[in-house]
Amino acid sequence: MIKWIILAFLLCTSAHAVEIRTPNCPLGCPSLEIEGNVVILERLYALSQNKQTQFADWVAYEVDVLNFGVTTNRTWKNNPLLDEDERLEKSDYTDASNKLDVDRGHQAPLASFVGSRYWSTLNYLSNITPQAKALNQGPWKNLEEAVRGAVGFRDNLFVITGTLYNKPMNGLPKAEESHSIPSDYYKIVYDNKGNSAAFLMSQTLTRSTDFCSTKKPMSELRKIVPYSLPIELKDQSDILSRLGC
Repeated sequence: MIKWIILAFLLCTSAHAVEIRTPNCPLGCPSLEIEGNVVILERLYALSQNKQTQFADWVAYEVDVLNFGVTTNRTWKNNPLLDEDERLEKSDYTDASNKLDVDRGHQAPLASFVGSRYWSTLNYLSNITPQAKALNQGPWKNLEEAVRGAVGFRDNLFVITGTLYNKPMNGLPKAEESHSIPSDYYKIVYDNKGNSAAFLMSQTLTRSTDFCSTKKPMSELRKIVPYSLPIELKDQSDILSRLGC
């Protein structure tokens, strides 16, 4: 029922610029101008699913200590709000770990939400991309941990993470659907006033790469991302300091 309500809303507003407001994007979500995308508002995060690449263009979420907990299992599931032709399935990842040296990388991190009753939605494949093991287990993970370490009670941070396709990548070896694997990722960490720090990471980074070395001015990131980002976001050294950079 919820799915049809969202689809009806998007159809009714297709002739006009669409603005979505959610607690996961307190200053506005990234652009919804991408033709054919499906925007999903989960309880713990929001995302824009690209039906051509079969992955989310962006995922936005709030990092709140009240959602922290003990890491739990990774039971992969299809997102019930996506049709079969709008997503990859668990079987599409067969042999990907060995042949491509990739993990099923969470875009909104499971470890930030295992204290929530809705933690299992983090394992929806719509929140997953094939991420190089060195990246996923190195600088990407370390940045996620730094964000969790930078928040406190009633002192939350917000994150927008996205996929970029700057160069061709090998596809999943067993996938039946046409898809494109991201070559790069960005992550923007910000507070509710728009003070932010941005990072740009390639799939070719080593496990030992310092995530601080991947920081990128917002002005440069806006030129790379093929859709608009919230205009209120501005570089602020205090956010970098909170992250240990």
